[in-house]
Amino acid sequence: MGFRKKNKSPPVLSHEFVIQNHADMVSCLAMIILLGLMFEVTAKFAIMFITVQYNVTQVLDEKSDPVNLYQYGPKDVATVFFYLLIAVILHALIQEYILDKMNRRLHLSKTKHSKFNESGQLAAFYLFSFIWGCSILTAEDFATNPTFLWEGYPHTHMVFQVKFFYICQIAYWLHALPELYFQKVRKEDIPRQLYYICLYVVHITGAYVLNLHRLGLVLLVPHYLVELLFHASRLFYFSDENKQKGFTLWALLFVIARLLTLTLSVLTMTCLAAICLTQAWMMWKFINFQLKKWREHSQNQASKKKAVSPKSKPQKREPRGGAANGVLKSEDKTSPRARKAKAS
Repeated sequence: MGFRKKNKSPPVLSHEFVIQNHADMVSCLAMIILLGLMFEVTAKFAIMFITVQYNVTQVLDEKSDPVNLYQYGPKDVATVFFYLLIAVILHALIQEYILDKMNRRLHLSKTKHSKFNESGQLAAFYLFSFIWGCSILTAEDFATNPTFLWEGYPHTHMVFQVKFFYICQIAYWLHALPELYFQKVRKEDIPRQLYYICLYVVHITGAYVLNLHRLGLVLLVPHYLVELLFHASRLFYFSDENKQKGFTLWALLFVIARLLTLTLSVLTMTCLAAICLTQAWMMWKFINFQLKKWREHSQNQASKKKAVSPKSKPQKREPRGGAANGVLKSEDKTSPRARKAKAS
């Protein structure tokens, strides 16, 4: 584990060496990126990792001051990577200076020790994210204006706090993947943890990319509150198995949070579906209108071609006296004897 002093150091670049010193190595990498700000040549690349990108200045009214809003883009990958490194460092600090000291006092078994570390890390993250999310929703006046969930969709712009919140959320859940290796998680626990980590990454990233960051934020806050209560209850349970009242409260809030999530999702999606259906209907009318115009144009062109086309050629008339000429020709073919007999 990072920041921990060992009497016997394992071979360099061995698995044990990486596990024990991963936080130190990640700290060096983060420091290299920060040092890049000191030089003009590398500053433009280093700032892409540290600061939030895609700033857009928007003027709402002529009298009001311009507002700085943000969009998402491919450069966000670099920002997520840097704060992933920060998450690894904070994870090691919490583990080293809080959870390990508590584990030594409690003398937990290996199974409970692993679950205690997992709950301790997640409880700290859920508490921080819940407070941060509540502050953002308070600033957005969601309690007095819930229609902001679907008004003006798609929400291509977001304020700094919302964008930075999503960057940190994605970075934290991505950092949880290598932590499965750094923390030496048991093989039987890896599928369970990998399952919910991937769910968080997919849903949060999807809300961020699909411009559903308002709905995602509203749904994450109550969810994080319920998860915070669960992991806090599990921490108290590991310290004293008689303390199980927290699980009862968690079960009640879990049901309420699921109902709230379904209600908000259905309400928001219904409004968004109405907008999408309206746009689809307008597009359908436009396509039909263009097809009608195209057919009329084709018919007009066809009628013009018929009017301009040349008349059919007249049939050849038979020459005058054709029959007489024919008769004469047939008579000319008679023999001389017949002519003499006819003359006599």
